[in-house]
This record gives sequence, C-alpha cells and structure tokens, in this order.
Amino acid sequence: MQSIGKTMEQHQNPNPKQGLVEANHECSAMKHLLATIRRSHCRHAAPFLQLAYYQSLKPQSPSEPATSLTKSSWSIHENAMPIQDVNGLQIAKQTDRICQILSNHNGSGNVDSAMKSASVEIKITQLLVQEVLKKLSNAGLLALSFFRWAEKQKGIKHTSASYNTLIESLGKVKQFKMVWKLVEEMRQQGMLSKDSLALISRRYARARKVKEAIDAFESMEKFGLRPELQDYNRLIDTLCKSRHPEKAQQVFDEWKNKRFKPDIKSYTILLEGWGQEQNLLRLNEVCREMRDDGFAPDVVSYGIMIHAYCKAKNYHEAVEKYHEMERKGIKATPHIYCTLINALGSEKRLSEALKFFELAKTSGHALEAPTYNAVVGAYCWSMRIHNAYRIVDEMRICGVGPNSRTYDIILHHLIKAHRTQEAYAVFQKMNDEPGCEPTISTYEIMVRMFCNEERTDMALRVWNQMKAKGFLPGMHMFSSLINSLSHENKLEDACRYFQQMLDMGIRPPTPMFKNLKQALLDEGKEDTVLTLAKKLEKLRVTQIVS
Repeated sequence: MQSIGKTMEQHQNPNPKQGLVEANHECSAMKHLLATIRRSHCRHAAPFLQLAYYQSLKPQSPSEPATSLTKSSWSIHENAMPIQDVNGLQIAKQTDRICQILSNHNGSGNVDSAMKSASVEIKITQLLVQEVLKKLSNAGLLALSFFRWAEKQKGIKHTSASYNTLIESLGKVKQFKMVWKLVEEMRQQGMLSKDSLALISRRYARARKVKEAIDAFESMEKFGLRPELQDYNRLIDTLCKSRHPEKAQQVFDEWKNKRFKPDIKSYTILLEGWGQEQNLLRLNEVCREMRDDGFAPDVVSYGIMIHAYCKAKNYHEAVEKYHEMERKGIKATPHIYCTLINALGSEKRLSEALKFFELAKTSGHALEAPTYNAVVGAYCWSMRIHNAYRIVDEMRICGVGPNSRTYDIILHHLIKAHRTQEAYAVFQKMNDEPGCEPTISTYEIMVRMFCNEERTDMALRVWNQMKAKGFLPGMHMFSSLINSLSHENKLEDACRYFQQMLDMGIRPPTPMFKNLKQALLDEGKEDTVLTLAKKLEKLRVTQIVS
C-alpha cells in the first residue's frame, strides 16, 4: 500500500506548469493503478481490503460530486467525448423530445399539428424515425400516425427495420389487419423478409392465437420465401416462449425429418420450453431423444436444465447438474453462475449463493453486471441491503456497472419492506449516475409503489417525470394509476387517463374497467360509464386499415 500511497501524493499535488504532458502522465498512472486493483480485487475474489481506500477516489453516492483527484485525473477524457457518442446523445434527446410532444397530443391524432404547435426545429432523419418508432413500441396507434407522418417528410423512405418496428407495435395492440396491410406494402417495395413474418407469428402467439401464428409462418412460401432450419427453430422458440410448449412439441414431431432436420439448438429450445412450464418429465424425455439423435448436451443445454431445476425449486438436482457438467469438462458460463446465485439467493440460501459467486470469480470468465446483480438480489432477499450497497460499490470499482437493473432490484426489495422513503431517495439518485438512468421498468415500479401507498400525488409526479423523458406508459402502468385514482375517488383524473389509454390503442384489462365503472356508478355518473363503454367497444371491434 506504500507504493499506492506514494502514487496518491503525486496525483494530489500536480505541477500545473507541466501542462498537458503531466496530465497525460497522470492518466496513464491512474489507468495502471486501476488495472492493478481490478486484477487483484475483481478477478481473484480478494477481500475488500482496497475498498476503504478506493472510496476516496470516487463519489460516495451518485449525487455527490467527485473528489478533486478524480476530477483532475480524468478531466481530459471527460471532455473528449467521441463524435459518435455526441451524435448518439443528440439523437436520444431529439427522440425524447418528439415522444414527449406526441404523448401530450395523442388525443388529437394529428402528428403534423402536434409537431407544428410545439415549434420544434428538428431535422427528421432515417435514424431518428427508427428511434422514435422504437420508443413508441407501447403505443401502436401513435406509432402508426408518426410512421405515416414521417414518410411524407423530405428525404425519408422507410426501411424494412422501420416497418418491422411498427409491425411489432401494432401487434402488441392486436391490430393485425393493419399489420397485413404493411406486409403488402413491404412486398410491393421488395423489402418483405422472413424476419417480418416471424415477428407477426410471434405477436399472434403472444396474443394466444396459435393457429394464426403457425399460418403466418407458413405464409412465407406464399410470398416466395423458403424457410430454413433457423426459421423452424424460431417458430418452435416462439411457441415455447408464448407458453405453448405442447404445440411446439407437436410441430417438432410432425415436421421433423420431413420439412427440416433438427440440430442441437432445436432440442435446446424444447428443453427450455418444458423447463419454463416446470414439466421435468417432458424435459428429460427431450433430453433422452436429443442424445438418441446423436447430440450430447452442451453448455447451453446444461444451462437450460439447471435453470429448469431451479425454477422447479429442485436445487439439489440443479447443483448436481452443475457438478456433472464440470466432471465432463464443460466449463460453466457466467449465465449459469448467475442462474444459481439468483435461485439460491431468492430462497434465502445466501451462503450457498455466495459460494457460487466465489466460483464465478475464479472461473476464468470476467465478472459481468448480471452476475453482480444476482448477488445484489441475493443480499436483498435476505434483507441485507447494506451488503447489497457494498456490492454496488464493488461494481463501480471493477468497472462493470452498476446499471438500471441493479437499482430496480434494490427498489423492488425496499418497497417490499415498506421502506418507501429510502426507495424514492434511491430512485432520485439514479439520474445522477451514468448508465443508471430510470427505464420504463423503473418508472413502473415507482408508480405502482406510490399507488399501493395511496399516494397518487407522488405517482403522478413520477408519471410526469417519465413523460418528460419521452417514455410512454404501458397497460400495467395505466392500470395501476387508474385503479388507484378510482379507489381515491379522483374520477375525473381516472377518466382522463383511461381516455389516454384508449387513444394509444391500449385495451384496458377487464378488472380495471370494472373498478372504474363501479366507482362512477357509485357517484351517479351513468352517462360517463356509457360513453367510456362505447369507446372501449369501438377499440375492441375496430381494426384500423389505413
């Protein structure tokens, strides 16, 4: 530590006359110091000996300013942002601004008037259009309006990526007639691909329209597109991920060796499908069939089986599969360690989870953010939040985070423990730490928290912050807010947000509308109920076609 202390003195007392040469030397020395600590601390699971020392090099919390040492050491790099980063930041800001404008005018249905009334001077580019469409993924009708507006702008010609993003958005709100109209447009322009039809198949499957999902896949040949093995695997995966493994198995059994010859990936997809359903009997049958077909389980197969046993809470068998894999000379991946840490941690088997964390550190793989996040979660499940914060500090030291997901995990457990004020403080600090800015998932967590606490005033404050960032709420967030407003008898607000939900093309869940309807009837507002019911029915039965 003496050499480190000496280095500290040299950095704390720079000679300003040395100018840029001295500053560059400082950066090199600091990089060497960081590399030394990372090698000794992160890779080989050294104890937290350097942690107290290293706290002096960084802010104590996301909201605190950096020390003078940190600032002087890294100021050159902070000011030299790469051009592509600057452009990316500009695109992100423009995307947020456009989404904010559109979300504030989603009742008008006129994107052109919304953009003009906002008096915004933004050059519309192909990349910007694509980014806005991505951000409107939860608002299919709004995305369609923007898509049609954008294609009229100078220099804009939609790409297959733009079409596919819109197809995904419209599929989420079950506007399949419009989806097929877009397919025809793509066909006419020669840009229809198997990816587009696979997207449609997936949206049908998610909507529990299994027959239509398979029909969409089989339409490839009608459009002159020949499915290959990877396409069959993708269909089987789609059916499995939409909780239809029995149909996936049926397709596999009927088409195997007739339409396609399966590979090991075909089998691992089925393993995962049955594993998600915790059907270990069928999982083992597929594993035997895979071996009989000449495919020995690989690291991916073992990872899926370990995850399946963990999900079924058969932890003994999961750990045994890990050791079986190791005996066969198949080295576990970071994903497998992450799975075991998550599973054991969630059962409050903290010491076992931490053993796998130590094994991960010595596995030869660089530790990744998901593995650290699993450890954060393991400590949180045992309500050792202070240890979770310590792991967050270690992540900073090792340069692998934290990220938004890290804080989402902590927020979830703070809220579960009714530590609302602490959760809100953590949420507020997220904006101050690069890479940890709240996501739509974070906003949903916070809105739900305040709704459950009957603090709709705070829920709306978070809601407005979210809208200002250009994020658009989904069905679950609307449901939480409208249910809470109905419960607190703030019916005018509840109806306003219900209308916004319909304007975005989001179909409200039946229980939520039932609650709102009953609250309105209790106040003698039968006319309002009839008006909302008519609007809802219109959304349910109407398929937009232009």
